[in-house]
Amino acid sequence: MGEYSLGDAMKYFLEKSRLKNGIRALQIEDIWAELMGNTIARYTDKIQIINQTLFIYTQVAPLKQELLYQKQQIIDRVNEAFGERVINEVVIR
Repeated sequence: MGEYSLGDAMKYFLEKSRLKNGIRALQIEDIWAELMGNTIARYTDKIQIINQTLFIYTQVAPLKQELLYQKQQIIDRVNEAFGERVINEVVIR
């Protein structure tokens, strides 16, 4: 039996378990300000990932409009931050 570091074992476990999506949903909240900037993060009420779809909730109409124009950039930034294809679609509400 080969030796694994604890970090490698955890990564392997998360890759194979159903917890992976839940962990990603929490991670997106942590990196949202880095990805989109403090202003957008401040006016974003809630963000979540469900089945490879990123849901962005905000009450600010101009921000909704701006995010609609940036959908593909948001997808690219999030996927790049995670190092793999995590989301395929963005829904703004």
